[in-house]
Amino acid sequence: MFGRIATANGLVVLGFAAAALATVSLSAIKPAETGAHDHHAMAAATNAAGARPASTTRRLSCQPLADIPGKAVTTVVVTYPPNGYTPAHRHPGTVTAFVLKGTIRSQLSGGEPVLYKPGETWFEPPGTVHVFAENPSATETAELLAVFVADENCGPLVIPEPDFH
Repeated sequence: MFGRIATANGLVVLGFAAAALATVSLSAIKPAETGAHDHHAMAAATNAAGARPASTTRRLSCQPLADIPGKAVTTVVVTYPPNGYTPAHRHPGTVTAFVLKGTIRSQLSGGEPVLYKPGETWFEPPGTVHVFAENPSATETAELLAVFVADENCGPLVIPEPDFH
């Protein structure tokens, strides 16, 4: 039911639990309550003027993990406008992505591009280059919930890879 996944030390279970909880409560969250934060700004900055629209992010939460000192779980909604695009980047921790609406086409380093639909997921181990993610629709918005397990300071979650080919 959840589509394509890979596991690493059981962190996917945490990602699914957070994804399910956040999916149920997304409609009740107002932007002013989320601590709106666009951590894709650095990646979006690599798009030249006139390029495809960039994805935007909205942080929902960042909570230290009591049983894993120095780490936190952060939930973020990533919105892709029609034809929206995120260029090559990586993350400092693990990521589980859960598609909420629309279709997302995504490629991780060493893999083929894959189309993900609502309810499907993928997992990114720490440091994996995410070659791109895009909304292939010219008319519909797409959204995903990203669940990160990274350093507890809730700092930057996206590291641009402008020279990746």
